[in-house]
Amino acid sequence: MKFLIITHASHILVNDQVYSYAPYVREMDLWNALVDEVCVVAPVSIAAVTKIDLAYKKNPRVKKISELAFITLGNGIKSLINLPIIFWILFIEMRRADHIHLRCPGTIGLVGCIVQVLFPKKKKTAKYAGNWDPKAKQPLSYKLQKWILSNTFLTKNMQVLVYGEWEGQSKNIKSFFTASYWNTEKSPVPNKTFSTPYTFLFVGSLVAGKRPLYAIQLVEKLVKNGIPASLTFYGDGVLRQELELYVAENGLNEIIVFKGNQAAKEVKKGYQEAHFLLLASKSEGWPKVVVEAMFWGAIPVSTAVSCVPWMLDHGARGLLLTLDQDQDMELLISLLENKPELQKMSAAALIWSRQYTLDTFEQEISNLLQ
Repeated sequence: MKFLIITHASHILVNDQVYSYAPYVREMDLWNALVDEVCVVAPVSIAAVTKIDLAYKKNPRVKKISELAFITLGNGIKSLINLPIIFWILFIEMRRADHIHLRCPGTIGLVGCIVQVLFPKKKKTAKYAGNWDPKAKQPLSYKLQKWILSNTFLTKNMQVLVYGEWEGQSKNIKSFFTASYWNTEKSPVPNKTFSTPYTFLFVGSLVAGKRPLYAIQLVEKLVKNGIPASLTFYGDGVLRQELELYVAENGLNEIIVFKGNQAAKEVKKGYQEAHFLLLASKSEGWPKVVVEAMFWGAIPVSTAVSCVPWMLDHGARGLLLTLDQDQDMELLISLLENKPELQKMSAAALIWSRQYTLDTFEQEISNLLQ
């Protein structure tokens, strides 16, 4: 089978190895192991490989395209010039492929959604990694992708993998999940001792959409209320310098630690040692960090975005933030005072998350490709 991946994820070519964002590569390795040939249509970067990049196990053939961005006038003009070339490359590669796999949402994904309409008989899948909630406020390009993918007249022979279960969906839409750990990694987890100092984790990019400052301020408020706590950041981003300045100016250096991008092994150790995961995101798809934390008994403290309320069983497996700091502080303090509830919540989180393993994920992918 000739398998085609269309993605906006930037790829790096080094010494005959193809690298990209590690969580994406780990997932695609599972797909690629089940096919004969792999072609990736994606932007190619000259940046150096970092800790969050990983090489494909099966090197794909990479067809380079330009990035599409319309943030500035210059980027917009350049993208419009490159658009016909990208359309043509996608058309040629789709014609060659036996199975077309789109990674959405994104600008490249949107172009892929349009071009795939020309191939109604080709078998196709689309991984929609964003928030599929029909009521969510999203950019027009995201809504357009969702509309095209859902439309059974325009999009045929397609299974669109979305996070969560939503009413009123077309036959194209399939509720799905993602995973990080194998069944063999289900090592016993000792019951966490929920005692001070409470340890919180933030895992992800330090960008506005993740609201890392809110996480800092929540832990800061805890400490000011006489509750010893700490917060460790795993990840990097444009806001790091600004956040570090806030921490320094407010004398929080002893309780807020920035570890930057770390290998999965180090992040896993962080989950195992932490009491809580803090995620105040504006938007998510299937936040893997939530399930990863739950896998090791850490309790998620998260905003109620996308399928997160379902993941946390509406508060039985984690705490849902309101984004009102005073109210969230009251909810958190009330929870911390209830040790039996903390133990119950941690155990429920662990049991639920361990059904979503890479073994199950691999079997589901095999079913999709058959």
